[in-house]
Amino acid sequence: MTQELRGMLVGILATDGVERVELDQPRGALQGVGAKTEIVSLHPGEIQARQFDLNAAGTFPVDRLVADASADHYDALLLPGGTMNPDQLRMDRDAVQFVKNFMASGKPVASLCHGPWTLVEADAVRGRRLTSWPSIRTDLRNAGAEVVDQEVVVDGQLITSRSPADLPAFCA
Repeated sequence: MTQELRGMLVGILATDGVERVELDQPRGALQGVGAKTEIVSLHPGEIQARQFDLNAAGTFPVDRLVADASADHYDALLLPGGTMNPDQLRMDRDAVQFVKNFMASGKPVASLCHGPWTLVEADAVRGRRLTSWPSIRTDLRNAGAEVVDQEVVVDGQLITSRSPADLPAFCA
């Protein structure tokens, strides 16, 4: 797996309210095996991270605006969670189109916790098997997904995980 990721460019679609650990740990794992990452967001500057959705947890610099981003530019996509982050992303036309384009490309898309909310808005879960944070599983089912309760689920290009507690398995 390490050799497969070396030199890849992974877009991380996130905005204010992203759960810090869900961005930090996967990004660190990717960079640790030689992948490069870029944070793609709704606005320039920095995005505000959270811890447990409630507490401010620092910021991350934005590398590219989603309005200017193309799935063609990246080798893979990461959709971290936090409740506020994907809730804002799924309301943004450019973010939803970016995710749709990624799913249509067949390139890997990894998402955890509440991150699949954006996949729902992109109509990208119908007929897929995935997992998520428990509170959005009904949304996933209503969008046509088969939802299972496992720490990591791989369905073709789509990799999903339930929560920060599953990060060791997700990052591997």
